[in-house]
Amino acid sequence: MSKHNILIIVTLWVLSILLQACSANAGPAFTPAETAITPTRVPSIDRETKIPTSAVKISPNTNEHPPLIYSNDYETPLPVAGEVNPAGAEDSPFITPDGNSMYFVFTPDVTVPVERQLLDGVTGIYVSHSIDGTWSAAQRLILQDAGKLSLDGCEYVQGNIIWFCSTREGYTGMHWFTAEYLDSRWQNWTLADFDPAYQVGELHFTLDGTQVYFASERAGGMGGRDIWMSSKVNGAWQEPVNIRAVNTVDGEGWPALNPSGDELWFTRNYGIWRSKFVTGEWQAPELVVSPLAGEPSIDKNGNLYFVHHFYHDDQMLEADIYVAYKK
Repeated sequence: MSKHNILIIVTLWVLSILLQACSANAGPAFTPAETAITPTRVPSIDRETKIPTSAVKISPNTNEHPPLIYSNDYETPLPVAGEVNPAGAEDSPFITPDGNSMYFVFTPDVTVPVERQLLDGVTGIYVSHSIDGTWSAAQRLILQDAGKLSLDGCEYVQGNIIWFCSTREGYTGMHWFTAEYLDSRWQNWTLADFDPAYQVGELHFTLDGTQVYFASERAGGMGGRDIWMSSKVNGAWQEPVNIRAVNTVDGEGWPALNPSGDELWFTRNYGIWRSKFVTGEWQAPELVVSPLAGEPSIDKNGNLYFVHHFYHDDQMLEADIYVAYKK
């Protein structure tokens, strides 16, 4: 997808080593005591206070490379209405099936190295809610104890459970975690149960929770990063299957299913593609929106939410969440 996202994924592994060095309990990659952490309420810093005063907000009128629609099913994409997209970078959107809540990752300054974003107090996962079609001011999700470092992303939410990837103190490498929303706050974050050999990347579950689609560079694929699927049988995730109908040597990632589960969306070559499930098989995908578009998320009405990156002279300036409404 974007150079920025690829850099973040690579740097997360480096950060995990730095976090391990900072932790008083550094050592094993995982210890039983760390699988259920009691949360502490942490005051949230206004994310906009961390945006540089020199930042320039880019609009559709000043966008050098606007996203274009290649499907007759969708309207022209526009930034989502409301308070989601100040200057800075909004990324990795996830829209709940009802279309009423949007989760995303924010960082105030894309020129700052990721290891410094870790310390800025605002980079992380946020949520905004739709009120009469306008998105509210976003609130950060606190998914770590006060005083402990972590960098969280890749969020997926179903009901009161959130899945997210994270590098954090006490763990070596990047891992998947879950947390649950209880008593008006996220708590009880727990290490997820994927077999490390599966190399699970960005993911999306079917609504019944029996299948997970994910991106991975694991061996046996079509080349580079591919889309894979694993089924849950008797409580255990099975050996992943390569979705060969959609994968190529170019690299595919950031999969998403529509709520009915008959469309598989993903990112390839800075564009968003869609495959339809017909007579029990995924079909050859079609390009829906490009350029500089990725990380799709679909609501129950078929509306397409995605991240659009703004570039000038091959340098990323910021990123916004866009929506293309289904006709």
